[in-house]
Order: sequence, then C-alpha cells, then structure tokens
Amino acid sequence: MNKYLDFRNETDYSKLKEPANIIKNGGIVVFPTETVYGIGTNGLNENSIKRLYEVKQRPLNKPISLLVSSIEMIEQVTQNISELEYKLIKKFMPGPLTIILNKKDIIPNILTANGDTVGIRMPENKVALKLIEYAEVPIATPSANISGKPSGTTLDMIKKDFGEKVDYFIDGGKSKIGVASTIVQVIDGKPHILREGVILKEDLT
Repeated sequence: MNKYLDFRNETDYSKLKEPANIIKNGGIVVFPTETVYGIGTNGLNENSIKRLYEVKQRPLNKPISLLVSSIEMIEQVTQNISELEYKLIKKFMPGPLTIILNKKDIIPNILTANGDTVGIRMPENKVALKLIEYAEVPIATPSANISGKPSGTTLDMIKKDFGEKVDYFIDGGKSKIGVASTIVQVIDGKPHILREGVILKEDLT
C-alpha cells in the first residue's frame, strides 16, 4: 500500500522527512514541481534508478535528469563547470531550466545512458526543494507519466498510471507552469536549447 500526503494547504515541511527518507533508501516518490509532477528516487543508487526506469516504462537509452537543492549539490555530482554554465545556473536556478553538465563518476551510468553528461535542475517549488534537502541526495526525476503519455500536472491523472508501483504520492495541487523544463547545453561556448519550455532562446543571452 503506497502512502499519500496532501500538501495543497500544508505548511509543515517537516512532514516531508518521511518521503525524503523513502527516496534516500531507494524508494520511488511522486511529488510536485513548478513545471510538471516528477517521479523520483535516489539519483546515486543504481538499483533504485533501474526500478524507476521499469515503473515509468522508459527506454534505458533515454537519460534521466537530477533534481538538486543547491549549487553545492551540483558541484558534488558534476565537474569542469564553465563560467557561462555557472552564469546560467545562477540566473535561472531555482527555475524551469535543466542544464546539461559533465558528470562525476559518483553518478551511476544507468542514469545517463552511459553518457558522460547529466541534466541538472533546481526546481522553484518549496515541496520539491525541501524533499531534496531532507533526502540529502540528488533525486533522479523524469516527469510523472508512463513514457509516451502526456506529462502529469495533477495527481489524479498520475495515480491512474502508477497505482501501487510507487511508494509515496505527494499532492501539491495543479502544476503552476504545466510544461516540462527548457533543456540547455553549452556547446563551443554558446547555450543551445535541446528542448523548449517556458525559458526561450532569447532569455539565455
């Protein structure tokens, strides 16, 4: 039986310690962000990431991004961050931007489809940020939907998809933005958009 936490009108963030602990120990939790709902687990645990791929029915050749709560956490899992990448991080995080960075060996290869880069995002959502802080690990988080289906923006539609396959659901109401984050990668000293979201190309300059 999975657990449910209604956070639509909640202000006691210490209640997030229980689902954060589940994430830390390799469980899977659905939670709100400002873009769409995420389905996440411990981003440093190979076995839990494998289970996340299975639950989401996501092909293993599609990498999963990490959600972080601080620049310090970004630096724990990535390396050789350029001046421009730092500039983008400081300008848009927390916010609806995912930036592709060079990963450290601490990140399991399954997360990045054996690639040497990883997507990093710091959500602008208090529930998500507190969850990451309490978990004390970056959270491997794709959007909360079965692969190929639309991204989940309310918990009702997500619960139908995942049922008992998820350990914990956190309800934060309808997603504020409702569109997945913009994905950007700095190539040859210039930011390139790999997936469009609410942050546009002209915003990056």
